[in-house]
Amino acid sequence: MKNLKSKYIGYAFLLTTVAFSSACKKEYLNPNAATADDVLTSAKGLTGVTVGLQKNFSTTRAGVLYASITLNGLTTNELISINTGNTNEERLVAGGVQVDGTNTVLLSVWAGSNKIIFDADNVINNAANLPDKNYAAGLIAHASIFKALAIGNLSEYWERVPAGIGQNVTFISRVDGFNKAISTIDNALSVISANAISTSFAGNIPAGIDIPNTLNALKARYALFAGNYALALTAANAVDLTKRSTFTYDALNLNPIFEIATSTNNVIQPKNINLGQTGANIPDAGDARIPFYTVVNTTVRINGFGAGTFTQIPVYLPGEVTLIKAEAYARQATPNLTSALTELNKIVTKTAATDPFGVGANLPALTGTYTQQQLLDLIYKHRSIELFMSGLKLEDMRRFNQPLTDRKRNFFPYPFQERDNNPNTPADPTF
Repeated sequence: MKNLKSKYIGYAFLLTTVAFSSACKKEYLNPNAATADDVLTSAKGLTGVTVGLQKNFSTTRAGVLYASITLNGLTTNELISINTGNTNEERLVAGGVQVDGTNTVLLSVWAGSNKIIFDADNVINNAANLPDKNYAAGLIAHASIFKALAIGNLSEYWERVPAGIGQNVTFISRVDGFNKAISTIDNALSVISANAISTSFAGNIPAGIDIPNTLNALKARYALFAGNYALALTAANAVDLTKRSTFTYDALNLNPIFEIATSTNNVIQPKNINLGQTGANIPDAGDARIPFYTVVNTTVRINGFGAGTFTQIPVYLPGEVTLIKAEAYARQATPNLTSALTELNKIVTKTAATDPFGVGANLPALTGTYTQQQLLDLIYKHRSIELFMSGLKLEDMRRFNQPLTDRKRNFFPYPFQERDNNPNTPADPTF
């Protein structure tokens, strides 16, 4: 990540320290350090915060990206826990009542997402006051990506999500959460439409993220999850599917999947060569995505986006956007099954050479006439393969009405850290 622009990281750390230690009675200040006001009123300080957002989201075992992939994968049978000594992962595999508010993987997603929302709000709100509107546009758009991802993650795993950040916050429905993520994205799209992102901003953040395409791809994702199929289709059509948008890594900021799981073979690995799929959802013979995502070395091991120390991880896959189009066509008020099949076949027949990330099934096209349900079943199957270890499968299993017995939890209990400090925390789900 070009060191994640390390000269800025101190500003992000300072802001977080100030924000989360406000209840302390004593204050210890470094007279040579920047103050919180300095951080939030300067382009340099705000850049440090937004670079910190990306680092906190996309690196380390406690980062939201890795924790979400683990939480999702173990719950949906994509992944298995390798070491029985990893208690929290083992309880996710057991599922049901074994997953409670003490689970640290769960807490990483919850606390990490809320921290990202807090820091992103500071960037978005204060960047608007900067005199350089083009630089400010970059700050707002970049921070909005991580705010949307954080809200989206909360809404994927919990029935209700915090309405904001602070003490004794109230909660809103998960659908309202997805719509809140969309509103964040719409604001960012409006800002960069009015003022193009400056090249100087782009040079001060880690390379890899295509900001406009990422905003539209995430808008399409969360509109689909919220059941707004027309909006999902419009947003998906605005994404340039030839472009990549990635989290990049370097010697100081390692690919977290490789660092924690692949290199150690001591935490998580794919369940089997079928990616945990059963019955009609088992990948077709010759599906080239299987050797992309897995490698067999006595046992099935992680490949794909966890293959190496510096392997880039997609912020979204172009294949996801195409599958959003297929599903949106199939689910709209008057289903367009012809267009749905056309979009689905783009995924089925796609080769590695024609995909920006090298993800290709390379299978024969689906032919014949399909009912709406048959098409939806096929879309689910190919989402499960195309988007393996993306952290999206649990949401898919609910949306496509997959049997409850195929997953370990449907929604998650609220971390005790939240319940013990917020009387508005909702009751835990039964499963």
